Amino acid sequence: MMGGVDTRLLRVLVELSDRGTLRAVAEATGYGTSAVSQQLATLTREVGAPLVERTGRTVRLTPAGRRLVTHARPILAAVDAARAALARGGEPGGAVHVAAYATVLSGDLIPVVRDLAVSHPGLQLLLQEREPPEVVRLLEEDRVDLGFVYDYDLVPRGFEGYAVRQLCETPMVLAVPSERSLPAEIDEPGRLCALAGQSWVVNSRGPADDELAVRVCALAAYQPMIEHRADSLDLVLDLVSADLGVALVPDFLPARPGVRYVPMPGVPVRRRMFAITRPGREHWPAVSLVIDRVAAHASAWRSGGQPLVVGQPGDQGQHDHQ
Repeated sequence: MMGGVDTRLLRVLVELSDRGTLRAVAEATGYGTSAVSQQLATLTREVGAPLVERTGRTVRLTPAGRRLVTHARPILAAVDAARAALARGGEPGGAVHVAAYATVLSGDLIPVVRDLAVSHPGLQLLLQEREPPEVVRLLEEDRVDLGFVYDYDLVPRGFEGYAVRQLCETPMVLAVPSERSLPAEIDEPGRLCALAGQSWVVNSRGPADDELAVRVCALAAYQPMIEHRADSLDLVLDLVSADLGVALVPDFLPARPGVRYVPMPGVPVRRRMFAITRPGREHWPAVSLVIDRVAAHASAWRSGGQPLVVGQPGDQGQHDHQ
């Protein structure tokens, strides 16, 4: 059924799946709306099944259309990867659009960008700071080539439909006010009761922190009081230092006046870092190179080495909560 299908027709169908309207597809591809309609009609004839249906003034994919899109994405990605490799003899180059949460941007990507400017001057990374749900949306809209995201092992995210590579994982610790009387180590779930009635500080740009706090406190059979939200990790620690709440943070943060980091060996919680792309794009030479460099950098300094970023030791964290 797929033998003689023009990849340009498949691309139009994928764009319709991502953008939702013929007009948006026309703007993205440079075709007129009538040309887009004709191409969809041609693709429908070639595959022998209805791919779109009209609902009033809009169109939507049929089940067959959605199924074809899942096959079309890796096909188009493979074609793009082959073209990129042939264009530069397989040498990584060109522009790569990257979206990532701020810890990765400041701690990993900036050092990698500096290194690549020397080793691969033909490669340009275009960076933007985004939280994981925003990264996924940008990939879905085909506005970035590569994303870096995180989740927690107690609150796993689903990245179905994408090529996913786990790069590293980091234990989480409790950030509590220095003067607060708590066990030196909360090494049993029941001792989390010491935090009952405490305010919590969580991320302001996503629900994962809320659920993480709920699940951790559930081990001690109580609900956390989530009262403060902040995206900046510095602001989170300011709130903790002011005795306004407690928070779960990565364990590689530098010492902070007014804040004590409390390990939780009996309640292992880890944050996991992933690289995600559309299927097939992980094989693009430039994308593959960036993933490998970021993975090596992240693993090195999160496991006890020093980050290459000039500044305070550990995670920089000026701009993100996690």
